[in-house]
Amino acid sequence: MTSILRKTMLLAATAMTLTAGVASAETLVIATFGDPTPMNAARANHEFEKATGWTVEWRKFASGTDVIAAMASGDVKVGELGSSPLAIAASQGVELKMFMFSYVIGDSESLIARDGSGIEKIEDLKGKRVAVPVGSTAHFSLMGVINHAGMDPSDVTIMSMPPDQIAAAWEQGTIDAAFIWPPVQSEILKTGKRIVSAKQAGEWGYPTFNGWVASDDFIAGHEKELVAFAKAMDAANLAYVNDPAAWTPDSTPVKEIAEMTGASPDQIPVTLEGYTFIPLKDQVSDKWLGGAAASIKATAEFLKSAGRIDNVADDYSGFVDTEIAKEALE
Repeated sequence: MTSILRKTMLLAATAMTLTAGVASAETLVIATFGDPTPMNAARANHEFEKATGWTVEWRKFASGTDVIAAMASGDVKVGELGSSPLAIAASQGVELKMFMFSYVIGDSESLIARDGSGIEKIEDLKGKRVAVPVGSTAHFSLMGVINHAGMDPSDVTIMSMPPDQIAAAWEQGTIDAAFIWPPVQSEILKTGKRIVSAKQAGEWGYPTFNGWVASDDFIAGHEKELVAFAKAMDAANLAYVNDPAAWTPDSTPVKEIAEMTGASPDQIPVTLEGYTFIPLKDQVSDKWLGGAAASIKATAEFLKSAGRIDNVADDYSGFVDTEIAKEALE
C-alpha cells in the first residue's frame, strides 16, 4: 500500500468518525412545568446531559394539555405530565408511556380562597368563580373535592386559566378562588386562605401525581439513554429525600433551584414539603409503577363521568413502561 493511499484511507476514516460523532450528538426538547423540585438543582449542574449525552433544551409548559399537544405533534419526545392529562392523552390514543414518577402531589396543589370572598369551606364554592387550568391535575382535584362535598360542578363557575392568568385575575379581584400550584399558589396565599389541598383529595379517592413520559418511538430507539436519565432523576430526588432539613433557603441546591425556576429561595423549602418524591427502588413495586395503569384508568373513568373525555380504554397497561426503572436499578 502506498503512503498516499494510506493517508487517503486515514483521512476518510477520520471524516467518517467525525460525521458519526455529529450524528450521534442529539438535541432533545424536554417538557417541564418549572416546579421548584430537586431535579432543578441537577439541571443547574448539567447532570442529565452528563448522564445521557444529550444536549437538552428544557422547555417550560403552562399545562399538561400543552405538553400533550407538543408530544402529539412530535415536537417533544420526553416530558413531565400530570396524572389527569396523562389519562386524557392515553384515552385519546397518544402514543406515549410513563416510565417513572416525578412526584406524588400533596399540599403543592391547593384550593385557595381570596380574602373577602366568603369562602371558608368547600360548600361555600356555590355560585363562586374558581380558576384552574382545565385538564390539569389541579382540575381533577377540584372536581374531586366538589364531588366529595356532594355538589355538582355546575354549582361552581369554573374558569379555565393558565397559572400566569390566574395570578393576574387574582390581583384584579375577578376570581374568588383558585386551585393551583407554585409559584402562583405561594403568591396568592399572601392574600388568601387554603381551603383544601390535593393531599386531602387523594385521601378522598382522587389521587394525583406527575410522571415522566416518552413517546413510543423514542423509547424504542433510546432505552439506554432513558435508563441513564432515570438514574440521574432518582439521584436528584434522593439528595433531598435523604436529608430534607439541609435544604434551607441559603443552601446551594435551593439557590440553584431558585436560579433555574425563578422561585423565591425562602419559599422553596416549604414548597418541597408539599411533594412526595418516591425512590426508584420503591417505584418498581406493584403499588406505584405496577399499579399505575389502574390509577390512570380510574382517573379516566372519573374524567368521563365529569364530561371531560368521551371514551375510556379497557386497559391502560400499554401506556406504562416498567422496564426502564428496573434497568436503572441494576
